[in-house]
Amino acid sequence: MNRYLVISSDTHAGPPTARYRHYLESKYFEAFDADLVASQQLIEERRGLVDAGDFAEQWENETGDGGKKASWDPAARNSELDREGIVAEVIFPDADVLGAGASAPFGAGLGSSGDLDGELVMAGARAHNRWLAELCSDSPERRCGVATVPILHDIDQALLEIKRIASDGFRAMLIPTLWGSQPAYNDTRYEPIWAACADLGIVVHVHSGGASRDITSPPGLMAIYATEAWWWAARPLWVLLWSGAFDRHPDMKFALTEDGAWWLPGIVKRMDEKWLGGHNTAKLGDAFRQHVSRQPSEYFGSNIFVGASTPSREEIERRHEIGVGAFLWGNDFPHPEGTWPHTRESIRDSFFDVPEEEARQMLGANAAAVYRFDLDKLGGLAERIGPTFQEVHPGPGLAG
Repeated sequence: MNRYLVISSDTHAGPPTARYRHYLESKYFEAFDADLVASQQLIEERRGLVDAGDFAEQWENETGDGGKKASWDPAARNSELDREGIVAEVIFPDADVLGAGASAPFGAGLGSSGDLDGELVMAGARAHNRWLAELCSDSPERRCGVATVPILHDIDQALLEIKRIASDGFRAMLIPTLWGSQPAYNDTRYEPIWAACADLGIVVHVHSGGASRDITSPPGLMAIYATEAWWWAARPLWVLLWSGAFDRHPDMKFALTEDGAWWLPGIVKRMDEKWLGGHNTAKLGDAFRQHVSRQPSEYFGSNIFVGASTPSREEIERRHEIGVGAFLWGNDFPHPEGTWPHTRESIRDSFFDVPEEEARQMLGANAAAVYRFDLDKLGGLAERIGPTFQEVHPGPGLAG
């Protein structure tokens, strides 16, 4: 194949928020209406925190309604995917672009946390999952929806939703980044969750977006949030790893998405050093081996995967430290901070000197294996729309 088969491990979808009402149980209508008003007020407040100049106008002049409509319309979505050279996608909630409003009800999306109302956030999650199942039923070979499952408040309800989404064909789910006042993910109360996901082949995800709410006002609010948001999303990774979750559930797959990969080599190297032991860890005895049978780095590519959306050149150049087999490319569609509508150019700028075999892994093959896409069904489409070898590598040919 002269063309690359590209799968985005990070896109977002959601209808205008008001449309979620149709997917809720009727007993939650009144609460939803109130939440809709509160959410719009929050959007307005956030707009007042920064001065983005004429960015919104420029963005809309460049993209029109393409991103907004493609957030919920499958035909428009396929059109944008084709233009970008992407054959398949992994779809997260919260397609909100520039405050347009397209977020899962009751905070059930990327900002879900243990401090929310457990009953309402589960109701909002179910509503989003029902809507997402409908979206994925169109062109199902191209879509892997990530159901949102707030597991923190009620384990039994969470298990019911996990079994339900599996029966609907979901292969991935999103858990809250922040547990807040609830037990952290090393607590044994979550063992049935991890076991169910391993047994059903559900990839467990966290995604950047949520952050501690202990800083709530200016000055510097948005800059502080943007600086530290990666850490809150990264924390579940080492909590699960050191707890031994991947040893107890060797078939469990966990993906950390849209949190960059620039920080990984250093921290994984240090975790390896602590697991191996030495003078500076001697006083802790077997603390780092009690529940973990391998060096932490060895879990990457088998249990742990990194959805390194819109990767920088630094991250591409350090791919072997991160693990080529653990690297999942994504374009963060339709968010303005992603690569859309210039994904083809972005792929070229990032991968121009990466050997073909490694580029194919990172751009699509890894995601195809993790999310169980049928490559036979995608091959013909890739031959038609995928970036050519020459597009990605415009310079001298690279060895495979």
